[in-house]
Amino acid sequence: MTDKTQALVAALTQRFGSSLLSCEDKFGEVTITVSSKHLHDICLSLRDEREFAFEQLIDLCGVDYLDYGVAEWQTVDATTTGFSRGREKIPANGHQGDRFAVVYHLLSISNNQRLRVRAYAAGDPPKVDSVTRIWNCANWYEREAFDLFGILFEGHQDLRRLLTDYGFIGHPFRKDFPLIGNVEMRYDAGKKRVVYEPVTIEPRVLVPRVIRDERVTEGEAGRG
Repeated sequence: MTDKTQALVAALTQRFGSSLLSCEDKFGEVTITVSSKHLHDICLSLRDEREFAFEQLIDLCGVDYLDYGVAEWQTVDATTTGFSRGREKIPANGHQGDRFAVVYHLLSISNNQRLRVRAYAAGDPPKVDSVTRIWNCANWYEREAFDLFGILFEGHQDLRRLLTDYGFIGHPFRKDFPLIGNVEMRYDAGKKRVVYEPVTIEPRVLVPRVIRDERVTEGEAGRG
């Protein structure tokens, strides 16, 4: 941890105290996790207080923690037949907390610092407060997260789909969304319009790239 990041961690911890669920530095990047009920007030303070002065929101994205730390790529059977996650199996610790989160990447030009803020979206559908009144550029970022993850941003002035079609069903970046989608569209010459129908593609399951745990000898490779 550099002196600058160490000072930022200390300032954040002192200023926000128990409002922070966590504050950590990894690889020179500071990440704080905040409760969704404190998100708006903390973001406002991070922008306006001179000690932080995070004037710019660089990016905002959704995260789906479904099966995080629980399933090993959902390929238990494949693992025994040659597919593996890596050289060493990572133990499954499970994910504690809500399934969805929103991550904000902030930049302070004044202090030449960056900060990552994470807030878990509670409820069904998941909800957090909008930060469009703090950083105007959050408008399309929040619409994108709503479209792809189904996260609602309370207080957003025009929350609607951004990347998918108007009649799209579901949220394609959710981990339980089928790879082939739910419907397909085509032009119907008889009806003279585009129609939506259930997909006709045979469902398939992706598996990770093959990484053998055992080294394959030249003789074995030749026999394969």
